[in-house]
Amino acid sequence: MAQTSFFDFSQNPFLDPKNNPFLDPAKNPFLNKDLADVFSNLKAPMDFQDVVASQRKNMEAIAAANKTAVDGMQAIIKRQSEILKEIVDETNALAQEAKDSVTAAPDEQAAKNLDTVKGAIEEAVSNMKELSEMLAKSQAEAFDILNSRLTESLDEVKATIAKAKK
Repeated sequence: MAQTSFFDFSQNPFLDPKNNPFLDPAKNPFLNKDLADVFSNLKAPMDFQDVVASQRKNMEAIAAANKTAVDGMQAIIKRQSEILKEIVDETNALAQEAKDSVTAAPDEQAAKNLDTVKGAIEEAVSNMKELSEMLAKSQAEAFDILNSRLTESLDEVKATIAKAKK
């Protein structure tokens, strides 16, 4: 016996009108009608143009939120590169200073090194705080755009429902 394709509809008993009453034109009135006629008389509770306009506003809000998020990330990346440049400059200055103070007393050198480490830690914490605040601000601005559009969209749906009731 030759194997038939899984998608061979002529051999599929579920697609035979004798076995499936939904495919029998005598038992299913929708098979005798043109679907265009069926749907042409269907009245939607809302204007299609309103739906398209609403979706356009949604896409514009998403685009604006994405732009805000990208702008925020670019500002963060720019600030990170500035911080890295400052660190490299400070490291070079410290290396030069260390080279010049080789003859300093060990206690003075240790105290100076501890002050330098303390200052570096404080600056690192300050930089991390600044970057996290920048990120939070960017995210809040993007969220506010989307939240505003959501509220506006819900008002539009409410107005459409009220219009449909009339």
